Amino acid sequence: MISGKFAITIHILTLLTKFPNDFLSSDFIAGSMNLNPVLVRKEIANLKANNIVESKEGKNGGTKLSKAASDITLKEVFEMTFDNINLGYAKNQPNPDCPVGKKINQNLALLYAEMNEKVSLQLNGITLEDFSNQF
Repeated sequence: MISGKFAITIHILTLLTKFPNDFLSSDFIAGSMNLNPVLVRKEIANLKANNIVESKEGKNGGTKLSKAASDITLKEVFEMTFDNINLGYAKNQPNPDCPVGKKINQNLALLYAEMNEKVSLQLNGITLEDFSNQF
């Protein structure tokens, strides 16, 4: 299901792009979003696992980009955040004797696959640097 993870991750990365030489604390980043720092740290851990950021502990610790913003596409960020767009299916198994029910999930799966392809194509053409230049 769609959540705010993509928006949170893009916000973190945009902040890091704006302060390329600084290690930003999760408290600072969370303050920019009015969000709990625990949620920020969770997304930073995902970014770190994907080699997008590096972190430093201690008094002057924090997080910064580990590669150039021009080398990070929003498609990469999307794929780190979600496996794909999935708007969900009905909780109950549809009636297989119904002309709609017997094919609804297959048709939704095809629709979601098409949506993911289009989103990926669109986001692949936008770098983090491109996005960050809007601020």
